[in-house]
Amino acid sequence: MTRLSETQPAVLTAGAQRPDHIAMPLPPGLHGAAAKMAVTRMIALGWLQEVDANLRRNEPLWRETGDGHGTTLMVTDKGLLAIGIDPPLKPPTVTIVKRTSETSAPKSPTPRAGTKQAMLIEMLQDPSGATMAEIVAAAGWLAHTARGAMSGALGKKLGLTVTSAKEEGRGRVYRVA
Repeated sequence: MTRLSETQPAVLTAGAQRPDHIAMPLPPGLHGAAAKMAVTRMIALGWLQEVDANLRRNEPLWRETGDGHGTTLMVTDKGLLAIGIDPPLKPPTVTIVKRTSETSAPKSPTPRAGTKQAMLIEMLQDPSGATMAEIVAAAGWLAHTARGAMSGALGKKLGLTVTSAKEEGRGRVYRVA
């Protein structure tokens, strides 16, 4: 059996006393790198698990996931056993967060109508495509801003593939594939 540090029983006991066994907030004085180290160790031991935070119930966040959501920490049955508490017969119902590259599908392109991003997508979806000069003139952006929007917002966030090709008489033309 793994020996508990001074911090671990404090976190597990506090979580065991809360509804749904939420381990947040952590005990006073436990923050920063020390908190991350302690929580990482307890997750590795199976005593805590990261779950989606229910923001409507104002559950405290452990970390933000970057997509407008966050996670909180929940004490597992194994964590309850580590501090000598028998787990309940019916475990609390919580959605487990599993963030991996293979489960995250690209978002469908659904920008708000009337935005510069929507206008950019419309220009790039046109069969004739758009040159950088046309994009800069239409959006009022600098060239580096337009390139960043195509790479970041369209490519990475919306999952669109922006291609470019040099055409005689027009120069480099950008299109959504």
